[in-house]
Amino acid sequence: MADSLRLSEFLRARRAQVRPADVGLPELPGRRRVMGLRREELSQLAGVSVSYYTRLEQGQSVNASDGVLNALATALRLDEHEHAHLRELASQRRRPLRHPPAERVDPLTRDLLRSVGHTPALVLGRRTDVLAWNPMAHALLAGHLAPAAPDRPEDRPNLSRMLFLDPHTRDLYVDWKRKARAVVGNLRQIAGRHPEDALLASLVGELSMASPEFAALWSDHRVRPCEADAYRLRHPLVGELTVTQQILVPARSPEQSLVLVTTQEDSSSQDTIVLLRVAVDHTA
Repeated sequence: MADSLRLSEFLRARRAQVRPADVGLPELPGRRRVMGLRREELSQLAGVSVSYYTRLEQGQSVNASDGVLNALATALRLDEHEHAHLRELASQRRRPLRHPPAERVDPLTRDLLRSVGHTPALVLGRRTDVLAWNPMAHALLAGHLAPAAPDRPEDRPNLSRMLFLDPHTRDLYVDWKRKARAVVGNLRQIAGRHPEDALLASLVGELSMASPEFAALWSDHRVRPCEADAYRLRHPLVGELTVTQQILVPARSPEQSLVLVTTQEDSSSQDTIVLLRVAVDHTA
């Protein structure tokens, strides 16, 4: 997809999500023909001409200055991550898609994964492929899959694909919708940074075709990096527990993520994790 089209889609989607009342504009009588702000209203708020903004939204201009982008971000009520995403889209030039090499886990990252053996931990690639996991992470998040699955680059588990297409993973999250939105928001941010990644484009296309829920979340262009967050899980073996998923960035692999899954100290969820650990040790 051409980069100007990515910028155009982002602007249209976010304009549709802002109501006049949200930005202090009066609601005029009569039925509005568009969702959200009109182009004229957004242009007025951002202090740019309607013709210039129209060209920008139609993909006919990709040379917006920092001042214009900052004004548009304010008018569209973008947060800091969405603002950064807007700047990335506006600064890109069309580049051909390419197939990057298979991602590999650095030996030092594997050492770190082993060192936290009692804590569920996994390594994700930039397209949310599971590159490695320890036995606890496998048992907690994907016990229905083969433990060695991440070792096969051609058919590694993919967290995004699992969340939308694997019923086991979908059932695992009590608030599946919140987890789904977080994953799509993160994937949208990654796609903005790597528009030339053919494998990422293929993943987005596959999920858009196979999951109406993914397609709907993808189309609203919301951006959200993966950060520490708590989720309630419904585990088929040990029952319900609340975990916090936290992310570290390996020093030698800045595009990968080491995900640690922890529980609150002296909580029932901590006791549940201990039960799972016993089960893992018993089957080892």
